[in-house]
Amino acid sequence: MTKEELLSKLKTIIEPYVQNQDGFKNLSEDTDFIKDLEINSANLVDVALDVEDEFDIEIDNDAMEKMLTVKASIEVIQTKLATK
Repeated sequence: MTKEELLSKLKTIIEPYVQNQDGFKNLSEDTDFIKDLEINSANLVDVALDVEDEFDIEIDNDAMEKMLTVKASIEVIQTKLATK
């Protein structure tokens, strides 16, 4: 799966939780879920659970704590998919 495909799926997953639509429109690898999109920490857990379901992977607490930006999330997903 390419990085573009991952990004597209990730955008679909996080969209329902986004509070800042302007930040979402300008989404990039550097986008921070909390600062830029105003996703609260409880919803970040929901994002991680949705990512697990979408990609059929398991995200441990260490990986979940890293998933604060788009780039970090993609890296976690790629790592988990590679070890699947």
